[in-house]
Amino acid sequence: MARLKTEFATANKQDLFDNLKTYLTAEQDSIPYRDAADKLDMTEGAVRVAVHRLRQRYGELVREEIAQTVATAEQVDEEINELYAALSS
Repeated sequence: MARLKTEFATANKQDLFDNLKTYLTAEQDSIPYRDAADKLDMTEGAVRVAVHRLRQRYGELVREEIAQTVATAEQVDEEINELYAALSS
């Protein structure tokens, strides 16, 4: 999360990150996009796209972090599956 926050801050998009980060851990449609759209002066569609890209980048960064802790590329998927299982418990 810290790396993602830094990326957004570097791109002068700290406000966007601050308003969308809750969508990373929330259920897909549990927080209305309209709320963020109003705060960010964006359309709902633009917020949906931004959230999709945020989740995608977050996933990439999680994979990178996990890859640094295992010996082989195959173990990355195993670790991610174990992480999801632990978080869903």
